[in-house]
Amino acid sequence: MNSTDARDPLPSRACRRLAPRASVALLLDEHFADAIAERLRAEGHDVIALVTDPTLRAEPDSEVFRRAALAGRLLVTENIKDFRPLLLRAYERDEPIAQLLLVPAKRSQPGGRRTPTMVRALRAWLTSPEAGARPDEDWLTQL
Repeated sequence: MNSTDARDPLPSRACRRLAPRASVALLLDEHFADAIAERLRAEGHDVIALVTDPTLRAEPDSEVFRRAALAGRLLVTENIKDFRPLLLRAYERDEPIAQLLLVPAKRSQPGGRRTPTMVRALRAWLTSPEAGARPDEDWLTQL
């Protein structure tokens, strides 16, 4: 396995947060519907969907990662093969880090059935006591 394969552990320095966050703001990557963000916002969570931002929708993954990092948003994505190397590169270059919440693609449901499943899983993740103190790379496993 190379260093960017799914579930291959990051170097230990890459997996520790220096201080817990009081609240977690999410950016849902392009393959997630805005309906997920809308439902979570209705519950008081700070969630935006990339699909609703025309300035981000057309950007390459590296720019999405950079903008999420600068905005302090955790990036929820199935695109492990592209975003995981960006996280590693940011560590190597001492650049701003966008935390990643990785969604195993084979475990998420297609189309409209995905929305309630993702809302439940993200709600559970966001309301867990350790949500603000998770590592920079985490997995959404409650699907």
